[in-house]
Amino acid sequence: MSSIFVTGGTGYIGSRLIPLLANRGHELKAVVRPGSERKIPAHVSIVSADPLQNDSYTESIRGCDTFVHLIGVPHPSPAKAAQFRAVDLPSIQVAVKGARDAGIRHFIYLSVAQPASMMEAFIAVRAEGEALIRDSGMKATFVRPWYVLGPGHWWPYALVPFYWIAELLPPTRESARRLGLVSISQMLNALVWAVEHPAENIRILDVPAIRKLPRSKSS
Repeated sequence: MSSIFVTGGTGYIGSRLIPLLANRGHELKAVVRPGSERKIPAHVSIVSADPLQNDSYTESIRGCDTFVHLIGVPHPSPAKAAQFRAVDLPSIQVAVKGARDAGIRHFIYLSVAQPASMMEAFIAVRAEGEALIRDSGMKATFVRPWYVLGPGHWWPYALVPFYWIAELLPPTRESARRLGLVSISQMLNALVWAVEHPAENIRILDVPAIRKLPRSKSS
């Protein structure tokens, strides 16, 4: 089993992923801002630190083999371009430096589907994050969803018929598949799979790959 360090563990995906990984026997550490410790399950080691501050949690990473980075501004939209650069970008800068310095063997990064003609600021920051990881020399998995369906995130279901039509038409087929919808269960399955199948170099799990991965067996 892996020893995993998680950032963003109190968010929409992280709060669901941590119990799954713990139930499968993995050892977990989660970095949280001071005051948010109670949002992490009791059996998970808590690291209270500022995830936007360099070296604030580097020493706590040591001994872990896998790093899962999930920090991001909630409910991304074009109006949040400044927040992406104020939160998402420094968080991945801090994470990459800390993970590299602590000897992490596999870095899992929640990125975004790309390229796309919308959400340019969000995609640009995530692309910068991917470049930082590539330059670090660490083996890594980039998980690239577009929109994740789940509790509180159901409205794109109205777009399903349009996606179905776009996937049938040759001019729009590739982009419709790349920017398709995935469910929260598919996302969690992809992250668990990535943890349990470390990359040998740089690996990308795009929307079609996320959908096709085998379902993880319960522990």
